[in-house]
Amino acid sequence: MSGIRTAMRMVGVVTLVAALSACGDRGRPTTGGIFNQQEVPLESFSAQQIFERGEYELENRQPDEAAFYFSEIERLYPYSEWAKRALIMQAFAYHRDQDYENSRSASQRFIDFYPDDDDAAYAQYLLALSYYDQIDEVGRDQGLTFQALQSLRQVIERYPDSEYAKSSVLKFDLAFDHLAAKEMEIGRYYLKRNNFSAAINRFRVVVEDFQTTTHTAEALHRLVEAYLSLGLTDEAQTAGAILGFNYQSTDWYEDSFKLLTGRGLELEAAGDSWLRKIYRQMIQGRWI
Repeated sequence: MSGIRTAMRMVGVVTLVAALSACGDRGRPTTGGIFNQQEVPLESFSAQQIFERGEYELENRQPDEAAFYFSEIERLYPYSEWAKRALIMQAFAYHRDQDYENSRSASQRFIDFYPDDDDAAYAQYLLALSYYDQIDEVGRDQGLTFQALQSLRQVIERYPDSEYAKSSVLKFDLAFDHLAAKEMEIGRYYLKRNNFSAAINRFRVVVEDFQTTTHTAEALHRLVEAYLSLGLTDEAQTAGAILGFNYQSTDWYEDSFKLLTGRGLELEAAGDSWLRKIYRQMIQGRWI
């Protein structure tokens, strides 16, 4: 990807010195569009010189400064090839600065203006990362997780052959797992407070909607606990049977086995609950 390779290469010292020789210090332009206290107008520099200044700031770990220079190219030279390059670099610099809102905005503008460009896949990936990189705690609002999933899916579906598709698949799975973790957290909360019906509703969501995540085995075990607490042995036995079919090597299966057999119950499908339907689907090969 041309944009990110540009971001990471070393700026040529001779070119940089020539571009900035009139600039004095390396500070950000002050109000009025000047480079420094000598009041050299930013308009006096070419798009390439300003672009190299942005790269220089990135190399010196000043992504906010870099984003400013790249955005100025977009303002001063809006229809140039440098403006296109600066826009993707602007999105990158904002993301590096953890200014996710502006990174999304720049990424989306790039996608809108240059949908067929080689860097469009990277712009879509940056947009997805601007959501994904804020998913840091299970307890936070999961709206960002849903937005990350949607954006990552677009990378996967629109650019399946790009170098970002594989990374997007991995991040999609992790974000999906994150949503399941949130349901488990709430379910455990209700279970500890003996609100078994509310807990069952949460664990059911994991079993039905998040079957490919790492939380399914625990969700089935918690269903065994909750249903036994309510005296619903058919449902508890069926949840145990699903555990035995798919997760027999896990500690969750061992715990459910002890709970059920300790009450003289078998781990087998019984009754006609929603779990029995899942068990039948599993046996027929449509749920694993």
